[in-house]
Amino acid sequence: LQALISSDDDMEVVGEAVNGVEAVESARVLKPDVILLDMVMPEQGGIETIKKLFDQQFDVKILVLTSFSDQEKVIPAIQAGVLGYLLKDTQPEQLLQAIRAVSQGQTYLHPLIALQVIQEVNRPVEDEEGLLTSREVAVLKLVARGFSNNDIAESLLINERTVGNHISNLLSKLHFTNRTQAALYALRQGMVTLDETE
Repeated sequence: LQALISSDDDMEVVGEAVNGVEAVESARVLKPDVILLDMVMPEQGGIETIKKLFDQQFDVKILVLTSFSDQEKVIPAIQAGVLGYLLKDTQPEQLLQAIRAVSQGQTYLHPLIALQVIQEVNRPVEDEEGLLTSREVAVLKLVARGFSNNDIAESLLINERTVGNHISNLLSKLHFTNRTQAALYALRQGMVTLDETE
């Protein structure tokens, strides 16, 4: 992996870790753009490591690369905030594409993982009526449809700073760390459909 990533002119391996605890410590010091993480590691598992990484005060983007595709690992990882989830049978060029995508804040999922997410989206959930204001719901629907903050501002005739405030508020209320989690929530709640997000 180190040789593959280092062979790309746009990428540099700034550090490696042998377990989850070391990964958190190394990330705190090195502040990498993207962290490539396994789900099963000595001393500290993937989910706990992901949560501790997001607790740190810097913009961390995590791409999971693992052998495990079961929902017990996939869904919690995505809910915790990872942007990418690949299996170890992924082709080298796909891995590099995924690193590029995640570094830009985009989601990149292995086809089997994407299926897991769709199944989770379609699973019935309890309605949390009244949790969000009507304006926050309107913003959330547009976030789920892939609108940028500027697009949302133009659509709702409000300024971009106000959009940012609404997004921060709804993420806080829903206990999410990023827009991808919020979009998944909106899909599961039936606020938007998969067709509307295309």
